[in-house]
Amino acid sequence: MQAQPESQGGTLPIIDLSPLRGGCASEASKVGGALRQACSHTGFFYVSGHGIEQALIERVFAASKAFFDQPLAEKHAVDKLRSSANRGYEPLGGQTLEPGSLPDLKEGYYIGEEVPADDPRVLAGTFNTGPNQWPSDVPDFQPAMTTYYQALLGLSAQIMSGLALSLGLPSTYFEDFCTDPLATLRLLHYPPQPAKPLPGEKGCGAHTDFGGITILLLDDKPGLQIWNAASASWLDAKPVPGTFVVNLGDMIARWTNDRYRSTLHRVINTSGEERYSVPFFFSGALQHEVRCLPGCLEAGETPRYPPVTVEQHLREMYRRTYA
Repeated sequence: MQAQPESQGGTLPIIDLSPLRGGCASEASKVGGALRQACSHTGFFYVSGHGIEQALIERVFAASKAFFDQPLAEKHAVDKLRSSANRGYEPLGGQTLEPGSLPDLKEGYYIGEEVPADDPRVLAGTFNTGPNQWPSDVPDFQPAMTTYYQALLGLSAQIMSGLALSLGLPSTYFEDFCTDPLATLRLLHYPPQPAKPLPGEKGCGAHTDFGGITILLLDDKPGLQIWNAASASWLDAKPVPGTFVVNLGDMIARWTNDRYRSTLHRVINTSGEERYSVPFFFSGALQHEVRCLPGCLEAGETPRYPPVTVEQHLREMYRRTYA
């Protein structure tokens, strides 16, 4: 067991999560300590010992590639503009994450909890809640993504228990936050970067994530870069077999009074090949209140942010981004 962070090429720590699944309290506490160090510095880290089977990961990548390999007309049949819950296909250049930059050189697909259109939550207009769109000509797409989505919900809860320990809280502290959570699985395809890109052209512009935690599955192609404020430079987060990359979103920074970091990151696909990744955005229960956590204030210090619900926070982040 390796709970303490290691560096991969001098960049990000690798943290073994296996003690959080039935390990002894002292080993779980070491995981919490490793997470605290990572979250206080870069807000990014690799996780191993996560319990997600490699066969499932390969199914997800195969189904994702099969979808993106389809003709454009087939992909547009499930365009997310047809969805009231932000589900389905997003075309190349459909998003600009870095203000003032060119549209991102990527195409994507959004999947969430399967909620029928006549469910009371949908009828009430609950944020990003509704039925998924599923492509008709990719046989294993829906089964693979549904299975992976459920597996990543469990991994998210596991990481949140480790974050609780990292903050000196009981491992069960975030259980309510993890009950009936909002989460989004996103498939991404990056074509090769043009040989002569336009100024500022990137696969994905520099941004921070809105929500709680992001669990990122990488293929074997480089491209993810993380801003290192200390050196004022971009660090390459190279793919490490058997791991996920995890980063904290703006909500965790808010929750910890900025003790923990939500860090700028971007993607530049310099591999010369097609690149695929699969981020899983875990935002938690929509009505859960986010207020400064115990232990995140020094004597005489006041919270930097007022209490909000998860849904209020996300709606405000979307308003700022898409206004």
